[in-house]
Amino acid sequence: MLFTDIIRAKRDGLELSDDQISFFVDGLADSSIPAEQVSALAMAVCLNSMSADETAKLTMAMASSGTVLEWQDMHLDRPIVDKHSTGGVGDKVSFMLAPIVAACGCHVPMISGRGLGHTGGTTDKIESIPGYNTAPDFATFRKVVKEVGCAIIGQTADLAPADRRFYAIRDVTGTVESVPLITASILSKKIAAGLDALVMDVKVGTGAFMPTPERARKLSESIISTAAMAGLKTHVLITDMNEVLGRTAGNALEIDEALRFLRDENRERRVNAVTLGLCAEMLLATNVESDRDVALRRCDDAVTSGRALEIFGKMVAALGGPPDFIENSSKYFAEAPVVRSVHTTGYLTTIDTRGVGNAIIELGGGRHTVGEALDLSVGFSDIASIGTLLDEHTPLAVVHAASDDDAELAAQLLLEACKTSNEAPAEAPVISDILTGKS
Repeated sequence: MLFTDIIRAKRDGLELSDDQISFFVDGLADSSIPAEQVSALAMAVCLNSMSADETAKLTMAMASSGTVLEWQDMHLDRPIVDKHSTGGVGDKVSFMLAPIVAACGCHVPMISGRGLGHTGGTTDKIESIPGYNTAPDFATFRKVVKEVGCAIIGQTADLAPADRRFYAIRDVTGTVESVPLITASILSKKIAAGLDALVMDVKVGTGAFMPTPERARKLSESIISTAAMAGLKTHVLITDMNEVLGRTAGNALEIDEALRFLRDENRERRVNAVTLGLCAEMLLATNVESDRDVALRRCDDAVTSGRALEIFGKMVAALGGPPDFIENSSKYFAEAPVVRSVHTTGYLTTIDTRGVGNAIIELGGGRHTVGEALDLSVGFSDIASIGTLLDEHTPLAVVHAASDDDAELAAQLLLEACKTSNEAPAEAPVISDILTGKS
C-alpha cells in the first residue's frame, strides 16, 4: 500500500478504509511514515474532515497501537476516572482536580500531554517540580495510583505511541484544530488507560482551539459519540477561554497558583468554578454521587479540609519529587531573572488569549519546534481578569522573563492582545453547558 494514495484519497474528500487507517497508524507507531507525509495527511483531514465511523476507527487503532492498561489485578475498590482539557492558556486545573477527586473516593490515573500550539502542557508544568518523574514505568504508575489515589504523568512511549508521534507533528504544522484528530488524540490515550469514565473540559473562545460555541459543541458531541462506541462513559463541560484561566500563565507559575488553591489561600473565581465543576461531574459519571450540588460540596470540602493538598504532596513524593514540597515549595521553583509589571489604563474588556499564549512561547515557555527545551520559570503572573479597572497601581500582568529584551517583547505582545474601555463589561459565565453521554 502506498501512503501517497491515502493522502490523495483524503485530499479528494474520500472516506478512508479500515486497511488504510490501520496502515497509517502502524506507520505512525513504528515511524516508517516520514513526518512530512504525516503532516500532509493531517492537513488533508483538517480541510476535509472525517466521518464518525472514520474517527472511531482511527481512535481505536491508535488506542491499541501500544500497551493498554488493565487494572483488574490491582483489586481497586474505587472507580477509575480521568479528566481531559482541550487546552487553554493558564489551565492548571489538573493539579487541583486529581487530588480532589482522589480525596472524594476515586482513582485518577492522569496521563497528560505537553504543550500543543499556543496552549501549555500539563506534563511540562509539573516538570517544574525538581525530581518529579513524568515517565515512570507502568508498575510504578499503577502503584502510585493505588496507594495515593492519583498520579499525573506524561504520555509514555508504550501508551498509544501512534498518537504520541502524531500529537508532536500536529503541534508544529498548523493541524491542531481538526475535530476528528482532536477526538482521536484525546480518546486513544484515555481508552488505553483503562478508565471507567471520563470527563472532558472543552474550551471555547479566543484562547481555545474551538473559537465558537458551535465548534465547541461539535467537538463535544464527537467525543461523546466516539467514546460511546468504545464503551467509555463520558461527560463534557464547555467552558470559557476568552481570557486566561486564573492569575498565572507559565509552567512553574501555574504550579505555584495550584498549590495556593489547594492550600485554600487563593481560589480565583473562574478557576474555582471550572475545577469544582469538573470534579463534581467526575463523581457523577462514576456514580459516586447522584446529586450535582452534593458533589460540589463534597469537592469543596476536600480542599478546605486539606485532604486534597495532602494527597498532592504524597503524589509528588511518590513520583520522585521533594518530600517537603508542600511545606517548602518556594525554594524549589526556578525563578526568572527579570520580573516587571505591565501597565495600561481603563477597564479590561477583551483579551486575545491565543496572543497571550504566543507571548509565552516567545518568552521560551512554549515550543516553536518538536522537542524544544523550555524555560520553566517564565510567563505571566497577577494577570488581570476581564472587568478589572487598570491603572498605575493595578497592572495588566507581571511578566517573568529571561532577559530585559524578552520582557519588553512579551509586554508589547500582551498589550497588543488586550483592549480596554471606559466602561466595565458584563460578566460572562465560565461554564456554558454540560453534556452527558451513555456508555
